[in-house]
Amino acid sequence: MTFEWGKRTYIMGIVNITPDSFSGDGMLSGSRWLNGVVSRAGYFVKEGADILDIGGESTRPGSTPVTMEEELERVVPAIRAIREAFDIPISIDSYRAVVAEAALDAGANWVNDVWGLRMDDRMAGLVAERGCPVVIMHNRSRPKDVVQEERLGGHYVGVDYEDLIADIIRELEESIEIGLRAGIDQEQIILDPGIGFGKTVSQNCRLIDELDAIKAMGYPVLLGPSRKSFIGYTLDLPPDHRMEGTAATVAIGIDRGADIIRVHDVREMTRVARMTDRIVRV
Repeated sequence: MTFEWGKRTYIMGIVNITPDSFSGDGMLSGSRWLNGVVSRAGYFVKEGADILDIGGESTRPGSTPVTMEEELERVVPAIRAIREAFDIPISIDSYRAVVAEAALDAGANWVNDVWGLRMDDRMAGLVAERGCPVVIMHNRSRPKDVVQEERLGGHYVGVDYEDLIADIIRELEESIEIGLRAGIDQEQIILDPGIGFGKTVSQNCRLIDELDAIKAMGYPVLLGPSRKSFIGYTLDLPPDHRMEGTAATVAIGIDRGADIIRVHDVREMTRVARMTDRIVRV
């Protein structure tokens, strides 16, 4: 598939191979979980997804990390099964180079690194060697900054930035430089400002409102606000009641320059994106 940035918004459907996804849509349960994964992938393809993002470790605030072996056992069979069933770009959501490599071997096409090439010093070299697209995300997540609330989930508090947008741009530029030094083609880089990762409710809202500053860096932009806690804390709603809030963030994000939206509710957010595109894109 060829992506023509700026022509329309692309939809990335989230397929969580985890038992503890914050959104309640994790697929790792029962003896026939692979059937569920393929079924969800098929539904997303039917309803408008352009990319499927496969993750084997929850990244919600306060989540428990999994071992590399566990992550491999979750994502590799899932990617193989989806690749056998559908001809659609697949992204591996992992910061571990070993997992990303196995996922690419199994049929994935992109790497989505939530730590922006900083957590595993082998990741940039792997992406350069494979010549695949890479999503570089901004991330200041620290467990000490997380506050848990049973109904609404975890969220970040007291995260200090000297200048929110300038600091995010600077740190993204540092991650980009890691990639370029390793030999990643500039044309393969996609930026994600990291909504929900080490940012307070108000910081997330401001970041979406000023997303055009990230777009001005000159790369395609991925936005992932779907069902996140800043929506829940704004509207006082649990994850399964955040569709309308997500829709608002998607529409504003597209208006401010997002090229890809990463979402759980593919059918509904595809419709939001198409309508928004009709209004704001020439």
